[in-house]
Amino acid sequence: MVQVLIILIVTAGLLVWGRIRSDVVALCSMVALVLTGVITPEEGLAGFSNSVVIMIAGLFIVGGAITQTGLARLISNKVLSLAGESELRLFYLVILVTIIVGLFVSNTGTVAILMPIVVTIAGQSGVDARRLLMPMAFVCSISGMMTLIGTPPTLIVHNSLIESGHEGLQFFTTLPVGLVILLICGALLWPLSKLLASGKEAAVDTKRMRKSPEQLSSQYNLLEDLYRLRIEEGSFLRKKTLAELDLTGRFHCSVIGVKGVHLGARATVPTAETMLHRGFVLHVSGAYEDVQRLAEEACLTFLDDEQEGQRNFSGRLSFSEYGLAEVVVKHGSRLVGRRISDTDLRQTYGISVVGLQRNRSYITHRLSRVTLQEGDMLLLQGTWEDIERLGAQETDLILLGEPATEASKAIISERGPVAAVIIFLMILAMIFNWLPPVMAVLLADILLILTRCFRSVKDAIGTISWESVILFAAMIPLATAMDNTGLSSMISGGIVSGLGTYGPYAVLAGIMLGTQLLTTFISNTATAVLFAPIALQAVSALGVSPVPFMIGVSVAASMCFMSPFATPPNAMVMSVGKYSFMDYVQVGLPLQVIVIAAMVWLLPLFYPL
Repeated sequence: MVQVLIILIVTAGLLVWGRIRSDVVALCSMVALVLTGVITPEEGLAGFSNSVVIMIAGLFIVGGAITQTGLARLISNKVLSLAGESELRLFYLVILVTIIVGLFVSNTGTVAILMPIVVTIAGQSGVDARRLLMPMAFVCSISGMMTLIGTPPTLIVHNSLIESGHEGLQFFTTLPVGLVILLICGALLWPLSKLLASGKEAAVDTKRMRKSPEQLSSQYNLLEDLYRLRIEEGSFLRKKTLAELDLTGRFHCSVIGVKGVHLGARATVPTAETMLHRGFVLHVSGAYEDVQRLAEEACLTFLDDEQEGQRNFSGRLSFSEYGLAEVVVKHGSRLVGRRISDTDLRQTYGISVVGLQRNRSYITHRLSRVTLQEGDMLLLQGTWEDIERLGAQETDLILLGEPATEASKAIISERGPVAAVIIFLMILAMIFNWLPPVMAVLLADILLILTRCFRSVKDAIGTISWESVILFAAMIPLATAMDNTGLSSMISGGIVSGLGTYGPYAVLAGIMLGTQLLTTFISNTATAVLFAPIALQAVSALGVSPVPFMIGVSVAASMCFMSPFATPPNAMVMSVGKYSFMDYVQVGLPLQVIVIAAMVWLLPLFYPL
């Protein structure tokens, strides 16, 4: 028992210190428990096979699909339109959406669904995401208190009541409690969230500046010089490769996309060996007069409408396929003094130069004739893989950003409806218990990957916040150790026995305080498992109704806001929001004190003793 207590104190101290990653601290705690013989290696690793941990990892993939397919941006745009310019209104709109989703989906699922949306909202509105993510996680736990299925502790106390011969809770039994807590916390979270603001603007590293493909496209006005042309029967382009045609040299145009004739075909990035055929649609970049000359001589038909003597691109670029990136020509580069047409970027890497920035001026027409200078910034277009290969092999150019990262961020908008249907079915399966929650999530993950809502399995796996998953999994053995050694029973039993003579209100306060103390260090699920039988024993001795005491356990376990690993929502937003342990303490502690004080008074009123 002494060993567990020491490890518990050291673990808590390191988490509060914040100098070591929380998942590393949790792993060290788990290893220490195994090495001291308090738990077996099997018990130490049990957290990694825990269904809740697996579900958390799976829900990160669900959240990634929401971002990847553009659903997050779609929803965030709607929320932003309602919020207008008001930060306060935006804050409470996020809270309202969280409540609505949390009524029917578990708190873990709610965070997974809303986290990418909230991050997108923050980025578009200029609001610090730290001020939104933690309040959202707290509200997820609160809204979970409003229904039977919203949070695991409520289900645990429900099952404990039934097993002890009492009547279980109804679906909305805890709704009054949740509403009161929601009103209290809703009033306090806005001023408390100001403590989470970073207080400084993010520094811009110009040498490693990252811009999204959409930003680059807009910056260089790429769509203004992009046209769609279809190859007709008499075209000399038929049955020839792009290398053979040399359209850049002859017409000063670049073919950056080719779309086949079969149903459902998508424009893809061509290579020098791409063979052209009748009916193919080409995405051609260049000055309008050059493209028009190409169309006339090569028997091509414009597919874009002409307005005021100019055609406007009406197609769609899928940046999951079209890679866009900037490179800087280094000092002393072999490319300095050479024309772009004389470089081998197309032949070697399959990459086209579609824009050039020099001294804050942009050049997008007749680039093949431009002579390169040191410091020139080139806009390159090709597949993400080819751009990444160029960055790794071409020493004369400095690649800005990380193509692999940008590729994973590229929105696959055409898969948005598919992702929405899959996620909706997952939610229904969880609400109506068609499948166990973890299986519903894993099935949704598989379907999202198979339906190409991600560019690759690697991108899907990359959406998982492993710090959050490992933190939660590695802290579960601590609950096992406290249970095995009797430490948790000693602590909680002492609290209850010491207050029994002061009446049921004092015992209720003791149970809730003990629950909150324990759940600060272990998961709310484990805490509810430990304290539910203690509460039932206290009720038996007092001869009063068990309902307020059991709901008190659920409230105290679920409302632990001052610890990142007490609840899955807290753990899930920790790494994304870059929160420290003390961030949770300074915002969560006032909320906990006020909520517990209010519940000790209100629970016997809602559920008579």
